[in-house]
Amino acid sequence: MKAVRFHAIGSPEVLRVDDVDKPSPGPGQALVKVHVVGVNFADTLLRRGTYISQPHLPETPGYEAAGIVEEVGQGVDSRLVGQRVVVLAEHCYAEYVVAPAETLVPLPDAVSFEAGAAFPVQALTAYHMLFTVDKVGPGKTVLIHAAAGGVGLVAIQMAKLAGARVFGTTSSPDKARLAKEMGADEMILYDQTNFAEEVRRMTAGRGVDLVLDSVGKATQQGSMKSLAPFGHLVSYGIASGVPDPVEILPLYEKSLKVSAFWLFTATRVPEVARVGVEQVLSWIADGQLRLHIGLRLPLAKAAEAHRRMETRETVGKILLIPESRNWVARHFPIISKGSVVGVRIQFIGSGKRAGVRRFRLVTREILALGLASQHCSCGSGHRRGCPPPRVLAQPHELADAVR
Repeated sequence: MKAVRFHAIGSPEVLRVDDVDKPSPGPGQALVKVHVVGVNFADTLLRRGTYISQPHLPETPGYEAAGIVEEVGQGVDSRLVGQRVVVLAEHCYAEYVVAPAETLVPLPDAVSFEAGAAFPVQALTAYHMLFTVDKVGPGKTVLIHAAAGGVGLVAIQMAKLAGARVFGTTSSPDKARLAKEMGADEMILYDQTNFAEEVRRMTAGRGVDLVLDSVGKATQQGSMKSLAPFGHLVSYGIASGVPDPVEILPLYEKSLKVSAFWLFTATRVPEVARVGVEQVLSWIADGQLRLHIGLRLPLAKAAEAHRRMETRETVGKILLIPESRNWVARHFPIISKGSVVGVRIQFIGSGKRAGVRRFRLVTREILALGLASQHCSCGSGHRRGCPPPRVLAQPHELADAVR
């Protein structure tokens, strides 16, 4: 199988695609065929050797993916085979990944593989900072750094769902507009102004109840100055470097609290992890939580994904697609707006961004029924007289390929 690995610590260029043996699940494990991989800033830290956990060279990065269980090991219910799942485990930059079966999260039919790979690290990090580490609710005020990033965009929405007033910082007007679209009440361009002074001005000198800080060294002091009495600073990243040690004495004046958050602490507490997963998936399925996909790349271009993330060229979530999963590009090259109809597939979209993104699947089979616009399954352009239908894929495959 193909896997992205690095054989030395370094820049994004150390990432390369290797041919490696397909893993086999051991006792209590499951083998998942990966459809989509989520990229996180932690992946870049691992590659640079500055993450909490150290790489074991050659190392395959990646902590989240979505796919289908292909095989299970001893002691695992065989009914798991064929199930759509979310993986929150190591070594996900590959066509296959092995994970403890008990950690797999069933992926509801209403949630695509893209959403399944996009939510685990970033959405669960946001959820647990807001509702496990802290208790955000109506009337609370929250400052979110890197508000147009993957965690930032979902944290904005969750805080608004809870009734909070949300402030955000980002580096450009375009990113600020996106964060506002997601619900942020006020945005601050930190390259152009002192964000701590702006927060105090916008809150009539009070400050905010909670700061979510992934930037680290460059923002820590300003984050502390932004806090209201009894405020809470949660550090969950070190994008600009490791923050200075926190002095206890200055915290007394406003009775402040400073803490750190790492998602894998929450995943190791089953009851805490379960509540977070259930709530986040419910929001996604109901359309209350939007996962903004900023960039999709083939798995082989993982180095480009890392480079663009580290240079702050992207917003939202970056996804990697294994080459073996790009079957729609091969099998449906002529799909366009209004092109597929029939009793098995119900077309529900129209307009600029319709077409392959707007289908409702209504049976357990996907059938090529002929194409209802300028093409048909025989390729001749006829609307009638096409070859008999043939099974091309299961619903989850088309649904996830076209969302």
